[in-house]
Amino acid sequence: MKTLGVLLLLAVAAAAVPMPAGAVERWYSNGIYPRIQSMMTTATNHIPIALLDVAAAILIAVGLVWFVRRARSIGAPRALLRGGVCVVSCAAALYLLFLGLWGLNYRRVPLERKLDYEHSRVTRDAAMALANTAADFMNRGYPAAHAVTTNLRSLEAPFAEVQRALGAQRDAVPGVPKRSVLTWYFRRGAIDGMTDPFFLEIIVNPEVLDIERPFVVAHEWAHLAGYADESEANFLAWLTCVRADPLAQYSGWVSAYEHAARALPREDRRALTPLDPGPREDLRMIAARYERSSPVVRRAASRLNDGYLRANRVAEGIRSYEAVLRLMLGTRFDPGWTPRAR
Repeated sequence: MKTLGVLLLLAVAAAAVPMPAGAVERWYSNGIYPRIQSMMTTATNHIPIALLDVAAAILIAVGLVWFVRRARSIGAPRALLRGGVCVVSCAAALYLLFLGLWGLNYRRVPLERKLDYEHSRVTRDAAMALANTAADFMNRGYPAAHAVTTNLRSLEAPFAEVQRALGAQRDAVPGVPKRSVLTWYFRRGAIDGMTDPFFLEIIVNPEVLDIERPFVVAHEWAHLAGYADESEANFLAWLTCVRADPLAQYSGWVSAYEHAARALPREDRRALTPLDPGPREDLRMIAARYERSSPVVRRAASRLNDGYLRANRVAEGIRSYEAVLRLMLGTRFDPGWTPRAR
């Protein structure tokens, strides 16, 4: 019980005590964390299976064996009580581990405060201009994008370039996309991928289309680089893709078009640059993949993700995915879509 009390006290303190964003940025996100990430991801890249699956299976198996043995020796009611204490202790310990290995990145300095960003630039006209730019790139880039296959190595140099442009002192190690026993849940919940915060590996839904895969992978790499906020991870993914090969560029502009067009009223969407038949078919295929998911599982996944994000001080919850449009519109760029720093 003493151990439980200490763990709970530490976990509550870690969750509730304010931490200066500047200190987190300096000492953790640009200090300790990049070294942790480099070692962990380099190691887990050599293991073809998702270690998150292995760890979960071991934890469940150990828990079941422990409970059965306890139930036989002291009875099921007392075993359940002690099991509850153990579960709470494990949850507190895992939360502290989560913060130390990755989760503190939620408390770093937001990109809006590090870039030449002005909320006054986030306007309807700016959204229409971005959507039209994306449509032009999609129409022109469609043939080249569909003439090549996915080459994630082409994302590595642009990914490093973007990190340095945003002030990183050490490049993150890109993760090798893995599958998981959670694939069924990903498919039914319309989840494209996730970053494992304990082993710093990435898991990607095998059903994402070729035109989606570069952006999805770059998004998860951005999480590995310490950008925990979903809008910031989307921003890095977009900036990475538009610097890479034709398929990745197309993937990035498809995402930008979807974000910008969704934010506009229907009458404004009608006034946008028309998409050619090829890009229109790609958007239809993306929508069809989404429709193959389960509405029930999607809603459950959204609630779970929303609660997780809010628990980590992301006030917008799952709406933070769409907040990338603010960064796209409110940031001033130099040529080549290089964001200006303050």
